[in-house]
Amino acid sequence: MKKVISIALVLVLALSVFAMVGCGKDKETTPDAPAATLKFGMGVVASYGDATDADGETNGAGEFNATAVAVLLDKDSKIVAIDLDTAQSGAAWTSEGKAVATEEFKTKYELGTDYNMAAYGTKHDGSEGAVKEWFEQADAFMATATGKTLDEVKAMMGADTYATGDLAAAGCTISVGDFVAALEKAVANAADSKATANDKLNLAIVTSASNTDATEEADGSIEFSTTIVAAVVDADAKVVASKTDCVQGAISFDAKGASKTDVAAEIKTKCELGTDYNMAAYGKKHDGSEGKVLEWNEQAAAFDATLVGKTASDFAALAGADTYAVGDLAAAGCTISVGDMIKAAEKAAK
Repeated sequence: MKKVISIALVLVLALSVFAMVGCGKDKETTPDAPAATLKFGMGVVASYGDATDADGETNGAGEFNATAVAVLLDKDSKIVAIDLDTAQSGAAWTSEGKAVATEEFKTKYELGTDYNMAAYGTKHDGSEGAVKEWFEQADAFMATATGKTLDEVKAMMGADTYATGDLAAAGCTISVGDFVAALEKAVANAADSKATANDKLNLAIVTSASNTDATEEADGSIEFSTTIVAAVVDADAKVVASKTDCVQGAISFDAKGASKTDVAAEIKTKCELGTDYNMAAYGKKHDGSEGKVLEWNEQAAAFDATLVGKTASDFAALAGADTYAVGDLAAAGCTISVGDMIKAAEKAAK
């Protein structure tokens, strides 16, 4: 009887050890479930500010604004990550129609405390209390929007485009109309990507300008070109996904300093224009070689695809000294200057 019990006990112990070893092996070899992939989108809205004529004492002035928002969305269309910024580019000219050059363009976020909203801003409702700097208000918007859907974010904006509810409580005293409009575009064009919640989302803006003085025969102009790149980078600082766009605006004036800009004009980005940008129809390769020229939005897509797998330190090698594409980027079909694209991408991928 004892022998039978002993044999039974040995069998039980053996089975227990086997079960424990089996469980341990399963625990060691079963990989963690891969992080869910997210949708990636970017939206841009642009507009002109009010323009004033020049007189004998004061220069004429105009403004070109571009707000960009990038998002990562989960399967329920909730915002997992968001980044935004605004380029507010000012133009000036004399009463003789001479353009006044701007040497450096910084976004509102890059200006930081130099934007001086805390010093000079006022609450739109006239109530007392500290006004946060612009970048702090942008941070409050992004923090409040994270975890919400587009509709939930829109519900925090009143009919006057100013914040209500949780967003107002977070300290937003500025109009968020352009934030929401750009977010709406970003959500609408969001597409499947390899990005996950473990990756980092950054958006960067670079603006440049070209100036032409007015003559008796032709108006002068200050033309702004604002390039936006949103990049998702992994733990190794390699690009997982990228989106590039550009928006142009021209502020015009005559030889007597009077503004000629239609400040109410609709402005579309180059990607939104698509074939209407007419690069394929009228564009030429900068080196004079024959062959089809891709539309601007197709070239931007080629640029984005070429960035994937690279780090910011790799981007400079994609263009020659003349800012035109070389190597992999040229082979992908880029025939345009990519100088501002690379500058923005380097910022976004850091």
